[in-house]
Amino acid sequence: MSSRKYAIGVDFGTESGRALLVDVANGQELATAVHPYANGVIDEHLPNTNIRLEPDWALQDPNDYLEVFKHAIPAVLQASGVDPADVIGLGIDFTSCTILPTKADGTPLCFLPELRNQPHAWVKLWKHHAAQPEANKLNQIARDQGYTFLERYGGKISSEWFFPKAWQILDEAPKVYAAADRILEATDWAVWQLTSVETRNECTAGYKALWSQREGFPPDAFFKALDPRLEHIVDEKMSRKLIPLGSKAGGLSGAAAQWTGLKAGTAVAAANVDAHVVVPAAGVLGPEQMVIIMGTSNCHMLLGAESREVPGVCGVVQNGIIPGFPGYEAGQACVGDSFAWFVEQCVPAAYAQEAEARGVNIHQLLEEKAARLQPGENGLLAIDWWNGNRTILVDADLTGMMLGMTLATKPEEMYRAMLESTAYGTRIIIDNFAANGVAVKEIVAAGGLPERNKLLMQIYADVTGLPIHRMGTTLGGAFGSAMHGAVAAGPTVGGYDSIFAATEHMAPPHAEEFTPRPPQQTIYEQLYREYVTLHDYFGRGANDVMKHLKQLREAALTGNATERYHA
Repeated sequence: MSSRKYAIGVDFGTESGRALLVDVANGQELATAVHPYANGVIDEHLPNTNIRLEPDWALQDPNDYLEVFKHAIPAVLQASGVDPADVIGLGIDFTSCTILPTKADGTPLCFLPELRNQPHAWVKLWKHHAAQPEANKLNQIARDQGYTFLERYGGKISSEWFFPKAWQILDEAPKVYAAADRILEATDWAVWQLTSVETRNECTAGYKALWSQREGFPPDAFFKALDPRLEHIVDEKMSRKLIPLGSKAGGLSGAAAQWTGLKAGTAVAAANVDAHVVVPAAGVLGPEQMVIIMGTSNCHMLLGAESREVPGVCGVVQNGIIPGFPGYEAGQACVGDSFAWFVEQCVPAAYAQEAEARGVNIHQLLEEKAARLQPGENGLLAIDWWNGNRTILVDADLTGMMLGMTLATKPEEMYRAMLESTAYGTRIIIDNFAANGVAVKEIVAAGGLPERNKLLMQIYADVTGLPIHRMGTTLGGAFGSAMHGAVAAGPTVGGYDSIFAATEHMAPPHAEEFTPRPPQQTIYEQLYREYVTLHDYFGRGANDVMKHLKQLREAALTGNATERYHA
């Protein structure tokens, strides 16, 4: 063994998992490895079957997560040359709310031959929105019966959250629900597979499952009001024993040690969420600095001086991000996903040929062309609801829109409008926080988008009027998980006694800064006001044309607007 000690973080994203090996003393990144999920996002049909999924479904295969452990961790050990005995801690983070039903020993129901062809036996990914009817009913019953817990979630929860998804299983596949001894977040399940011990973390329980330190879960009477069969869901399918972030969930089991090449007994941190774990890695340990994790979607993380009720946020949880602070979560359901959609579906062949001839990809070509345009020059205004609205409307049934197109409109003009729309979506979230007493004075941007797309970052600075610092690593999730792994290991073996100490020694310095430009700000202020008008008109019930169109589409696809998958 050497005197140097290391931690590994594993970040489970939407399409792949990434492992990162970090020096605990100074945060130096020694090696990283990515392992794509074999089945990716399952949203059309179950793997190796003809069983089609309805609109708004998004599933995953839990075996893909195990394969990340089996491939990515050995890869970073081999690439770095680090002795596994010198790896003191392991942390993971996950997209959330991503849940799965299992047997009592942790076996996913979709691994069982008799349930393999049942969609509800698989993992429901964070962007599974087919539980919207359950979410609507839950919100209405909570309001009608005078429960106040929704105030911590901006007034209502979405179809992405834990209980709507669990309730959908019960509604549509009661036999699957009955077969499930446990229903849990994938991040907790992954830690269970590493340690052979089931644990539940406070973060996902607080943000995604209506739990608070003061009140616990909602009372059984509330779940009974939803459906008598749900009355004891917490005690029958979940757990009231939760562990805080940074704590040790257990030691690496013998089986997991064989998968990973690490030593049995290596400290494994409490499960975490991909966005929340980035905050300390971004060097943020106090209020007024918003961390935006920018990727397929945007997650906005913010610490408060005190807990306040903020309409439309995803949640506020005491100690949910950093100990000692209420942590606020907000988000946009579609950012990088919308840019990818545009490139895949809306760019003419001539642009692809030009990009290939110049040795750049389509995104780079469009960014270059879009950067030549001045704010307002494209004559377009887009709304960023291509995957619904997470904050501040909390409505998965809203859809995207682009206004102002003519026969002269070019792809780069549309592309720029897409970039701008996501900046407006972030601005309205920031304005909503400010209007409710939670200040934002600067932004730290994390993820791959800030590094790849400088135009996007400058637009965000101009639209929000705030300085933006780009995080010093593109691997914020894996880095933050490694930091929590070092905290779980503790100081006696070379780790840290708190996330504050880990941040002081490990967090990388910021890479670059984008500052608002006053002339561009002035124009974007006018465009943003138009965006707010459209946002309120289409999003707050004045015109529900988006929902009507969606209902007609679903009716055409299913043959019955109200028909849903039952088994």
